[in-house]
Amino acid sequence: MSSFEINGGRKLNGKITPQGAKNEALQVICATLLTPEKVTIENIPLIKDVNILIELMGDLGVRVENPAPNTFSFQADQVDLEYLRSDDFMRKASSIRGSVMLLGPLLTRFHLGYLPQPGGDKIGRRRLDTHFTGLQNLGAKFHFDQTEQIYKIEAGHLQGTNMLLDEASVTGTANIVMAATLAAGTTTIFNAACEPYLLQLCSMLNRMGAKISGVGSNLLTIEGVDYLKGCSHRLLPDMIEVGSFIGLAAITQSEISIRDVELSALGLIPEVYSRLGIHIEQRGKDIFIPEHQEYEVRNFMDGSIMTIADAPWPGFTPDLISIMLVVATQAKGSVLIHQKMFESRLFFVDKLIDMGAKIILCDPHRATVIGINREYPLRGIEMVSPDIRAGVALLIAALSAEGKSTIHNIEQIDRGYQRIDERLRELGAQIIRKN
Repeated sequence: MSSFEINGGRKLNGKITPQGAKNEALQVICATLLTPEKVTIENIPLIKDVNILIELMGDLGVRVENPAPNTFSFQADQVDLEYLRSDDFMRKASSIRGSVMLLGPLLTRFHLGYLPQPGGDKIGRRRLDTHFTGLQNLGAKFHFDQTEQIYKIEAGHLQGTNMLLDEASVTGTANIVMAATLAAGTTTIFNAACEPYLLQLCSMLNRMGAKISGVGSNLLTIEGVDYLKGCSHRLLPDMIEVGSFIGLAAITQSEISIRDVELSALGLIPEVYSRLGIHIEQRGKDIFIPEHQEYEVRNFMDGSIMTIADAPWPGFTPDLISIMLVVATQAKGSVLIHQKMFESRLFFVDKLIDMGAKIILCDPHRATVIGINREYPLRGIEMVSPDIRAGVALLIAALSAEGKSTIHNIEQIDRGYQRIDERLRELGAQIIRKN
């Protein structure tokens, strides 16, 4: 198990380029199975979850090439469906949650799919009902082997239909959209997720010849087509990584520029940071976070305590709740952090309390942070990363803390952040990776 050793309490300075969006990468890579023609994708982050999916695609018989850094082409003209029955597929597919999005393309083009129980972060219950119900509505038939814990899914020719999703699941919507592109007839999806990742996926599919309207809204209409062609596509910057860097700059009193990012593309992220008193500027094509000697939490207009809560897009993303909690520990004023969507994502706060933070964990979903306005700096400790986002939150806390911190199980962080230690060292961070 690898670890990071961090000597914190130092100001950082410089420019950093965010990686391509992890969540978008997982969707559009799966979408390359929808055509026998070549699809080229630029700005792919070389992180563990994405690397495993790319490896899976190659094992399936997809011709994968890497013509330039962070650029891959995929040509699914000789897919080996027998590989889906192999132990190797089951092992790799079960290690990442993104493997569930192979189902939509496989079912609509090849009429068959297998899926072990997918992996991913242990942040609470993450059900797959939206995926399965949506695909069943299109005509897929699911069979679950209790002994092997494997789903076998079969489909003749999928048929478009109207459906209302029980939750605005991002990956569930992506799976259904991909399946509907080659289904007969018209599919309408109400309560569809409308995150930027979905907009990017739908835009890419339309360039491939799909007929998707309502893109960017929660009502999507997909007219099935007989064939999709190849295309080129570039991933957005990862807004979760951008949000993480904003928090890092604020809590370490650093001046940092984040390259090639538009504030307008970040949704509520700048506004939620402003509620903590953190200022962000657009400078040309970059955003700039100036040094914050202190930042003060705003109250609501009626004087009540500020609450930061997650919600489906265009609400505030749950992937940045952990970062906000850490940043709030050094603010002036108190804030209630409400993690609505996952019941285990706040269970890392005991580490922050050990570091000297003033936090009351009210229940699995809510924590009250009493900002100490840097009166008592956080102190370095030894800790373990429980998941991707909490791991980066602890890393940011360690970079702001006085003394040495050690974070174990950093494989979790590597699943979502490419060469994070190398890029932070370029800003002046003292961080060492130990195997």
